[in-house]
Amino acid sequence: MTRPCWGRIIRGPWLKTILAAVAVAATAADEPLAALKSASSAIDAGKYSAAIATLQPLARKLPLLEDYVAWFLATAQFAEENYAEVPKSLDPVWKQTPPSPLVARAAMLAAKAYEQNDQAQAAVEILRKNYAALPQPTGDLAMASAFEAANDRVSAAVYFQRAYYGYPLSIEAERAGAELARLRAALGDDYPPAMPEAMLGRALKLLDSGNWARAKRELESIVPKLGGAGRDLARVRIGVADYRANETLRAQRYLRELELSSPEADAERICYLAMCARRLKNHEEVQAALDKLARIYPQSKWRLEAIVSDANSHLLENDLDAYEPLYRSCYESFPSDPMAAYCHWKIAWGHYLRRRLDAAELLRAHLRLFPASENSPAALYFLGRLAESENDPGVARAYYDEIVREYPNYYYAVEARERLKTVTATPAVATREFLSSVAFPPRARKLNFEPNGTTRLRIARARMLASADLEDWAEGELRFAGQTEDQPHVIALELAKLAAAKAGPDQAMRYIKHYAGGYLYMPLDSAPEIFWKFAFPMPFRQDVERFAKQNSLDPFLVAALIRQESEFNPKAVSRKNARGLMQIEPLTGRELSRKLQIRPYSTARLFQPAMNVQLGSYYFKTIVAALNGHLEAALAAYNAGPSRARSWLSWGEFREPAEFVETVPFSETRNYIETVLRNADVYRRLYGEQVARLRPRDK
Repeated sequence: MTRPCWGRIIRGPWLKTILAAVAVAATAADEPLAALKSASSAIDAGKYSAAIATLQPLARKLPLLEDYVAWFLATAQFAEENYAEVPKSLDPVWKQTPPSPLVARAAMLAAKAYEQNDQAQAAVEILRKNYAALPQPTGDLAMASAFEAANDRVSAAVYFQRAYYGYPLSIEAERAGAELARLRAALGDDYPPAMPEAMLGRALKLLDSGNWARAKRELESIVPKLGGAGRDLARVRIGVADYRANETLRAQRYLRELELSSPEADAERICYLAMCARRLKNHEEVQAALDKLARIYPQSKWRLEAIVSDANSHLLENDLDAYEPLYRSCYESFPSDPMAAYCHWKIAWGHYLRRRLDAAELLRAHLRLFPASENSPAALYFLGRLAESENDPGVARAYYDEIVREYPNYYYAVEARERLKTVTATPAVATREFLSSVAFPPRARKLNFEPNGTTRLRIARARMLASADLEDWAEGELRFAGQTEDQPHVIALELAKLAAAKAGPDQAMRYIKHYAGGYLYMPLDSAPEIFWKFAFPMPFRQDVERFAKQNSLDPFLVAALIRQESEFNPKAVSRKNARGLMQIEPLTGRELSRKLQIRPYSTARLFQPAMNVQLGSYYFKTIVAALNGHLEAALAAYNAGPSRARSWLSWGEFREPAEFVETVPFSETRNYIETVLRNADVYRRLYGEQVARLRPRDK
């Protein structure tokens, strides 16, 4: 979606006039803002008459926040049951330029007021007019309520069905289900039957969310109502539900007996038969299913799914001979699919690690064929390492320079900068020409952090709201701008400032990540330092440095680990019940506290930053020691467990830590290691001088 640039729409003298008004408003709004705060507090306290009296003269005094004044006034009027005035009071919301973030709220409040004032058709119309802005599924419930108030119960049922079938996991779906039962009884033959496709869609959403038993029941109930491809799809997914619930034998028996007319459904059936056979360790059946897919459905996405699934199972066994032909089938048969780059890389990396003669050509081919691949920086780095091994420093320099330029804050840029300390030759011309022919995705290397006219308006409005102790509304204003306008990185910085003061560094960091998504492609000197320190905060620094030193760890590495584990939220709790800054599980915390003779100890103390960092730093030190100082393997163990890390260390004769990192077969763990090491490098550059590493880098 193209973002409207309101800064370009508001042009010429109008923009100058508005910005001048911003400056005046910012200096003259203290008393009116105090009144706005007072009115908001009065509403919260149920003193609606007092709020109305305070708000009515405020619009003239707070022209920059006229829509907010209107919203609070209408809210108080609704509570006072003065329904006729509510839509009138909300008029400034519709007229706000740039658009107000209150449009959806205002439409729903106006609709309720119209309903209460026996103007149900007006309620329908205002919701229809603003339907695209309404949050769902609450918007559909509001539409249903308005239609029912207008005595159009058939249309009401249609919108209740949208909520029920479209959002099956929501609270609104439960309410919609009850309302639909009531309307079905009331309407009888006039009740609009739900479309079978909507019923199927609901069941598939339940299946995708992990509600396998519930999904299976709904799929079984709707099969008789479906026809053609939809019916075949539902029948296959009944077997998929059993497979996902680990009822493998039942799924296998069921899927074997199915007879389907839809090619795509049949391809999915065969794919899951391959998966069942693999889970049951019947490799002959796996191969038979793959052969059948290649023969009958060579271009089906389910053939691709089956190929990659089987290849990955062999990858976890480090069996190159078994997985190479499968990954090759993937990228040769499906060259345009996003999985093709992944499959090609696995072969290229397998050949590099086994020192095959064609490794360099495969790495260059990866860059040519898949320049947007997430593995492009790895391909560049290992091409550089091959060039070094062939005593060609100019070629190596060209590859390392390209990594630092294209991926300045990524793991392989850290490694490339280390290599560039010793590789000082002039970049090879032929290699630079090759790299210039690679169509790397265009990325913003430097962003303008000077707010344009519209962004200045947004920031001014947000700061005024925040100064009235309406921080939630201020954040809403900025989030709306970040989602709809053309300077989300500037909005991200403003949101981070607001969140850091109110919610903490973790929320500030999340705003940077969300609204300035490409920030890691920018060199550190291309954005204000404060931007980077919000993105890479270092609260609890004294504790981090104290316990890192106590355990002979790099404090920047500990900070990097915390950033990845909890984003510096001391109250963080994972799905596995790991807690606090370094995400320590209760049982582990108790064992560590005994070793360190910490008394008294309770699980609640894992939420204390100092205690958590003390235990976590000690725990990480023990992992490093158990793995003979192999830092990268220790990070793998912290994420995936020590036994896996030890197993992966046996997978090759690694000449440098980066080779081990790239060999880790779990994408989550590999990305985790790279991210923590990258984080540590950014922290080091932001917060301190170069710190000696735990061990010298391998040459």
